[in-house]
Amino acid sequence: MSPIPISLAPFFQEYSLEDLDLQRSAGTIIERTLRYGNREELHWLFSVYPKQVIVDWVHRWGQDALPEPHLTFWRLILVLPENPEMHHSSAPFLLAKQ
Repeated sequence: MSPIPISLAPFFQEYSLEDLDLQRSAGTIIERTLRYGNREELHWLFSVYPKQVIVDWVHRWGQDALPEPHLTFWRLILVLPENPEMHHSSAPFLLAKQ
């Protein structure tokens, strides 16, 4: 796997980039890169982690870890429902006959 780009170092000030393990620290790396990364850094992120891993992270942690407008942006890009809990709970009502 490619090492974390040095250009992301300012967003990992409490860590040494060399000490971050791409597997064990995946959540932190995904969160910081989605939040602060530029195009080149985001390209790196999607080349290191499968898209489904990033989708799963946004679905599970995005609400708590990504501020607006980042959360809405990534939900649109990754084609995720705006509010997963609301989406699932309202689904039966969408199918009901009126």
